[in-house]
Amino acid sequence: MVKVDLSGAKAFFDAAGPDYAAAADAHRTLFNGTGAGNDFIGWLELPQRIIDTELKSILAAAEKIKKQSEVLLVVGIGGSYLGARAAIELLQTPSHNRISGETEVYFMGTTLSPDAINELIAVLGDRDFSVNVISKSGGTLEPALGFRVAKALLERKYGRTAAKKRIYATTDGSKGVLHNIAKNEGYEMFTVPDDVGGRFSVLSAVGLLPMAVAGIDIETVLKCAVEEMRSLSLASPENPAWQYAAARQHLYRKGKNIEILAGYEPSFRFFAEWWKQLYGESEGKNSIGIYPASVEYNADLHSMGQYVQDGPRTLMETVVSFDVPRTDYKVPFELGDPDGLNYLAGRNFSDIMATVVAAVKAAHISGGVPNIGVSVPSRDEAGFAALVCFFEVACGISAYMMGVNPFNQPGVEEYKKNMFRMLKEQN
Repeated sequence: MVKVDLSGAKAFFDAAGPDYAAAADAHRTLFNGTGAGNDFIGWLELPQRIIDTELKSILAAAEKIKKQSEVLLVVGIGGSYLGARAAIELLQTPSHNRISGETEVYFMGTTLSPDAINELIAVLGDRDFSVNVISKSGGTLEPALGFRVAKALLERKYGRTAAKKRIYATTDGSKGVLHNIAKNEGYEMFTVPDDVGGRFSVLSAVGLLPMAVAGIDIETVLKCAVEEMRSLSLASPENPAWQYAAARQHLYRKGKNIEILAGYEPSFRFFAEWWKQLYGESEGKNSIGIYPASVEYNADLHSMGQYVQDGPRTLMETVVSFDVPRTDYKVPFELGDPDGLNYLAGRNFSDIMATVVAAVKAAHISGGVPNIGVSVPSRDEAGFAALVCFFEVACGISAYMMGVNPFNQPGVEEYKKNMFRMLKEQN
């Protein structure tokens, strides 16, 4: 379902072009499970596994939450919340909590800002709410403290016994701080799979329970993901994951060490945030790696556009698009044509957007920025599933081509060691 367009990057390739032989080796390493981190490749078959195991219980819990609560507080950080938020904003709307009619979903545990915490409490008000706390271990400071806050709010409103019936824990299946708390307190529990790292976990209960509460058809997401994973197992340069991984690695070797992920839909913003974690944590190791950044066009054409067009020529640009818009709107006619834009009257905004996209692509290429196009037919459950699977598979292939383990994140632990040491020393 995903299509990759390399026409905007070909002028930057050398004669040999992308190294599909290296992509083939990386593909075999990934799908045969012979590379570093091979105990964390369960995401390759995760959609079917969830269909066969937890799907019914996730759907049942989502229905229970929707009946008992006006608001769901999702407590998590990094991969424990980015996928769910990406899905909700992309498939519903960034204004989901105001206009969807579904249970509102808010995220906490991503910050230690007291202002942000108090603002969320004010937004919650006196409404009925439930909590989905998501953490593999339960030991990460930001969500652990966020859960303390959420649990205290629940207990204050409903009492300790009734509060337990409104807490849903997604955590390790057999061990860890959160697992032990959930088991002792009797919370309903869902599993973070042992063989799936957090940034690859969106198609598990980690992402699926909040998505289902928000009204997303997670059964369709999973079924489409099964088909997409099957198509991405193709060992051929026709595989779009090979095309993307090989092209970006080729451009990286030619000095393009910053990749901008761009989208023209404001609802794509948090998908780009999910992508940044996926590629940043997977490739940024051993003093190498492509730096993942993101922009939101059209808005950033008027803020970051100058830098992209004329700044250091270390950029490559990947633009994600949806072939068919969900809705459309015609430019209205205005008497007297005071702004001189009546020549556009009656035209669809989607047609004008297509012209802008083409103009930006041509300008950036002429300015020295290679352009890779990634597209899916529509902004729906199938499109979301396809993009998730595509970027995950391409990430594994790309990282193995680079010579790093895609599935560890040793650098993330360094700040945690310092933080906990300093906090304990202050007591």
